[in-house]
Amino acid sequence: MAFVKGAWRILVAIKDGLVLLFLLLFFGALYAALSFSPKPAGAVSSGALLLDLDGSIVEQPAQVSAMQLLSGSGPENKEYRLSDIVAALNAAKDDAKVKAVVLNLDGFVGGGQVAMARVGKALDAVRAAKKPVLAFATLYSDDSYQVAAHASEIWTDPLGGVAIMGRGGSNLYYKGLIDKLGVNTHVYRVGTYKSFVEPFTRTQQSPEAKQANQALAGALWQSWQDDVAKARPKAKVGPYANDPAAAARATNGDIARAALAAGLVDKLGDESAFGNRVAELAGEASGDKAGSFATIDLATYVKARKPANDGQIGVLTVAGDIVDGEAGPGTAAGDTISDLLLTALDEKKLKALVVRVDSPGGSVMASEKIRSAILQAKSAGLPVVVSMANVAASGGYWVSTPGDVIFAEPDTITGSIGVFGIIPSFEGTLAKMGVTTDGVRTTPLSGQPDVTGGTTPQFDQIMQLGVEDIYRRFVGLVAQSRKKSPDAIDAIAQGRVWDGGTARQIGLVDRFGGLEAAIAEAARRAKLDPARAKAYYIEKEPDKFAEFVQSIADREQDSAAAPRDMLARQARAQRGWAMQAVSDVKALVTGAGVRAACRECRGYGAPTPRNKAEERGLLAMLAGWLR
Repeated sequence: MAFVKGAWRILVAIKDGLVLLFLLLFFGALYAALSFSPKPAGAVSSGALLLDLDGSIVEQPAQVSAMQLLSGSGPENKEYRLSDIVAALNAAKDDAKVKAVVLNLDGFVGGGQVAMARVGKALDAVRAAKKPVLAFATLYSDDSYQVAAHASEIWTDPLGGVAIMGRGGSNLYYKGLIDKLGVNTHVYRVGTYKSFVEPFTRTQQSPEAKQANQALAGALWQSWQDDVAKARPKAKVGPYANDPAAAARATNGDIARAALAAGLVDKLGDESAFGNRVAELAGEASGDKAGSFATIDLATYVKARKPANDGQIGVLTVAGDIVDGEAGPGTAAGDTISDLLLTALDEKKLKALVVRVDSPGGSVMASEKIRSAILQAKSAGLPVVVSMANVAASGGYWVSTPGDVIFAEPDTITGSIGVFGIIPSFEGTLAKMGVTTDGVRTTPLSGQPDVTGGTTPQFDQIMQLGVEDIYRRFVGLVAQSRKKSPDAIDAIAQGRVWDGGTARQIGLVDRFGGLEAAIAEAARRAKLDPARAKAYYIEKEPDKFAEFVQSIADREQDSAAAPRDMLARQARAQRGWAMQAVSDVKALVTGAGVRAACRECRGYGAPTPRNKAEERGLLAMLAGWLR
């Protein structure tokens, strides 16, 4: 009997191996067939360059595995690399085959104010080249309208409109729930404005946090209005945003006509009418589908014009939460990023380094590991230039301190120079269920931190002293980098978050400018010709098979589930509160012990892509806890 069972296991293993081999061969052949094109490399037909942005614009897209894509458990929204979009628009303005640029923003979920301004600048260059730019969305929100404002024609559906929300909103505070559950949160922090821990210790914002957050939101909101007003002077954005009810009353609740009356949009029409208008400018598509026009696919266009990654200016991207260990693109893992940089320094003949930061921070240990790797580039004689994107705060500023010069944008969120640690213990929760703890100790730190019995005064004191020491180190790093005294830095630190314009005034950044300006500055410092200097992006090579599966998924994508009217769109956006709750609980229980992270920064960058499988699991976990 044992022999039969063993033989059966061998046969099953052989069968599984053959099935796997067949699948690999099948997908390999399919990939080769779909990749084949009789056109020469870079060939593209004439028409409108279509930016169908059904997702978010990010600095560095997250890596999605082929297994996630095949199982349908990948991110809910696509991510588009900012530099790819800008490069495509820069090429389109001088390309005779591109008759127009079309923005379909129906599924767009944002990307942060710095990224929107950069795309808007590229669209302005297209229009300056005498090429039309047309935008369509059923409902425009802040980010999508900031981009659309740079179009020569803005269309919206007669049942749609423009919903300008402005900056600000609510956060969840858990103190009442924590008290009811009997959870004890042990907080160790430095910084009057370091408000990351407030949801666990207060029922509302502290006056200091509210003051700082109001100033930040006000500065960004004014900058948004200035950008839109410059791009579209005739739009009455201020009155429309400040009294939307009056605008709606004037048109008996017709939001689309209210936007038209305020000069926010130019035309009302559905997608078919919009497509007919584009066809007048760019030509009709083959076939008889109403509203179709000759289209140049963005992904194909970018791929055909992507330069070889062989420059002498290294560009290291630190994007996403800074975490310990290893992770794929879109997450700033300390080990991964430091290894990538050290390998590039060893294998490539780099002349300078640009560090592109788009991160709200995270683990202090991981931030220091990245900073140490950047210092090795400096010790090798490479000039180091920092380029800040939407957010470069807390740990994002920590990794910026080695920079010889720091570039930012007026809308960059930076600062948040503060440190905290937080540990929950559940002795009160267990006591409510009749469970107690007891034991023996040989030192004051035996069994600490004890999440079931509580921490000791000695442990709490040591943790607080350790956080204070790390804060002094942080302030010292910034003082050395900014050539100021520690006291001067402490006065503008304390965990406070600053907009880029104010940060430049107080000396946390040096100049305004984007990634291109930073690369040019790095070239000058390396005594290279800025006009001819090329970048080498220090990133992990993409998974070709995952790219292939993604291309198939893109072709078969069904956008019917994307909500388009105002109520449905806002209801979908409000799903974020549940994910915020479970994310906060996860950070409380499993986050890095000592962190330099900025909570309020997360609302100003690109939206975090929701992983469908993870979302279902986290929501189920939350529901289980609340039962």
